[in-house]
Amino acid sequence: MYKRILIAADGSAHSLRAADHAFKIAACDPESIVEIIYALDAEHVKADVLHHWNDLDRSDVRKQRVIAVEEKAVKAGVKYETKILHGEPGPEIVKYANENKVDLIVLGSRGLNALQELVLGSVSHKVAKRAHCPVMIVK
Repeated sequence: MYKRILIAADGSAHSLRAADHAFKIAACDPESIVEIIYALDAEHVKADVLHHWNDLDRSDVRKQRVIAVEEKAVKAGVKYETKILHGEPGPEIVKYANENKVDLIVLGSRGLNALQELVLGSVSHKVAKRAHCPVMIVK
């Protein structure tokens, strides 16, 4: 069925629920592999560094966002790979999925940035509109 499943991870509660659904789907086929994608937006990273310049390691916070999903993959017993993309999340996720012939994209309906969710161009909307494969948006 779905051999290559992509999860867009950002550490949000919606993203973690989406991961649960993706792992249930992947568990149905032992040949399935889940690709955990975390997209780093350069503008967001720059602002993060400027606002938290005295923190020891801001990258640890980003790593924790992905580690939670990786731990769920291990617990579910599914094969997975983690990839870090650089750029605006919506377009980068779509580009990666389309270029790598992903069979299914699973992502949360909302991410960590509440302001973006008020605007029509949210990540989940952009991905659903432009991806060449089925997209599952989890509330």
